[in-house]
This record gives sequence, structure tokens and C-alpha cells, in this order.
Amino acid sequence: MTRTLILGGTGWLGSSVARAARDSGDEVVCLARGESGPAPDGVKLVRADRLAPGAYENVPGEWDEVIELAYEPELVRPALDALAQRAAHWTLISSVSVYAHNETPGADETAELVEPADPRQYPDAKVAAEQASLNRVGERLLIARPGLIVGPGDPSDRFGYWPARLARGGRVVVPDTTDRFVQVIDVDDLAQWVVAAGHEQHAHTVNAVGSVHSLADFFQLACAVTGFEGELVAFQDDVLMSQNVNFWAGPRSLPLWLPVEARGFMQRDGSAFLELGGAVRSLKETLSRTLEDELNRGLDRERQSGLTASEEAEVLRATR
Repeated sequence: MTRTLILGGTGWLGSSVARAARDSGDEVVCLARGESGPAPDGVKLVRADRLAPGAYENVPGEWDEVIELAYEPELVRPALDALAQRAAHWTLISSVSVYAHNETPGADETAELVEPADPRQYPDAKVAAEQASLNRVGERLLIARPGLIVGPGDPSDRFGYWPARLARGGRVVVPDTTDRFVQVIDVDDLAQWVVAAGHEQHAHTVNAVGSVHSLADFFQLACAVTGFEGELVAFQDDVLMSQNVNFWAGPRSLPLWLPVEARGFMQRDGSAFLELGGAVRSLKETLSRTLEDELNRGLDRERQSGLTASEEAEVLRATR
């Protein structure tokens, strides 16, 4: 039986990975504080503060697979010190945010990375985590660089905002879709691949990304999935920015909206992922799964990303 240690495993992605490993027949242990929730059924949770001395004492022995979900140097390096020599294979979950440039569609894993000058910055910290892991694990290391991870349970609302908003109907503020694209990876597709790639002991750096869709096609499909019968009201970038609407994510934002010059961010080359056994479900299926989850969680709940109803009304009033 494969012994899999997940560093984390009670948060959103970590829980999905833990379930996938459990369902594959692995003996699964999660080392985490457990503050994000309990471990999935059938998965052992070892509670520990990874910043504390002796954090790894309760996960002794050899491990067939270690999966690192953190990127902060103060977490990644001590884990490598404690476990690198006891792991037959190591997987680091990184991000396509490590790339220095986002202008070019179709860029692959050889594209230039950011210089990790400031570990307080997310891209820099991810690159530093990759470098530290390569130095310690070398040929036993798989670096997975996901794009935007989406699907049921996503706490960020960077994707679920749209099926939830369209399901409510009415006049919906959307960005201009010209020369804009959507590329997402379903959380369960990513999790299942991470586990399978660990079993195969793949030692590669891989853009774990889904298929590329135009933003216009995304909205058309999202409208069909949600049964939307309202009106999409599209605005140019300058108009949205004049109303203090933010790109991408966070408060007062339009999720999936990126500057045109960052068109390559949502068009990364994913051929290595497919060649190494990655599976990408249809965007329609992911939208349907996400819509069901949004309905269960409540369409009008407070969100981490997007426009509130009052903010959207404000934009519509100001731009009439």
C-alpha cells in the first residue's frame, strides 16, 4: 500500500487531494493544524503547527509520496529538512503565477520565471519554494503549476461568482470579452492527476491547466448552464476602472477579467499535463458542478470576489 503524507490536506484543494489519494487505495496522513476543517473520512489527521519545533516528529518512517501544498519559505524549508530523505517521491503544488511574463499565448514550462526577490510576494515565494525543493529532492520531484483552480467548494469566488450571479438573473455587469480567454482546471481533475502522477513517480515540471476558451464562449456556456434570461451589459476597461472595479479577484472585482496585455496568463501550454495522464473535464461539466454547489451554499452569500448587488447597481447607474 502506498503511504502518502499530505502537508496540509484540510483546506479546499488539500481535501480534494486527500480524498483522491484515499480513493486510490493509499494510506493517507495529513499533517496540518486542522483549522480549515476536519480531514476527509478515512484519512488520518496529525495536528501540528508546522512553525513549531518538533512539528514532524509524529509522522515518522518512510513515505512513498509527500505532497507539499504550502509555498511560504518558513514552511517549505523545514519540511524538506525533516522529510526529504524519507520520501521516495515529492510533489510540490506551485502555480503558473511563477512566470515573469503573461503576454505570450501558448508559453510552456520553459518560460522565464520571476526573480524571487521578495518572499512576501506570492509569485516570488512560489519560485523560492520550487528552488528549495529542487535543491533538496532533485530527480524525485514533481512540480505542478496549476492555473486557476475552480469547482465545488472554492472559497475564493474567482469562478463561482459567475454561475451564481447569472442564476440570479437581471442586468449583469460583464467586461468586454474581446481578445480575452478563460483557462481553468477543475479541482478534482487536478487532485486525481497529482495522486496518479505521484504513483508513477513522475519527475517533471508541469503546467496543470485546462482547455482554453474565449471569454465570450464562457459567458455563452454559463448562460446556457444557468438558464440565464436577463441581460449581459458589457463595459470597456476604462469605464470599469473609472468606477473602481478591479481586475481578476477580491472585493469590487469582476472575476476572470484580466488586462488584455496579460492574455497569455489564461492561455498556457498544457500539453505536458495531458501527456502525463492529466484529464480535463468539459467546461460545461465544471460549470454545472459549480452551479450546484453555489445553489447549496446560497446565491446571496457574502463573497470574497465579485461585485455586490449594490456595487453592480452603482456601476449600472453611473454608466447609463
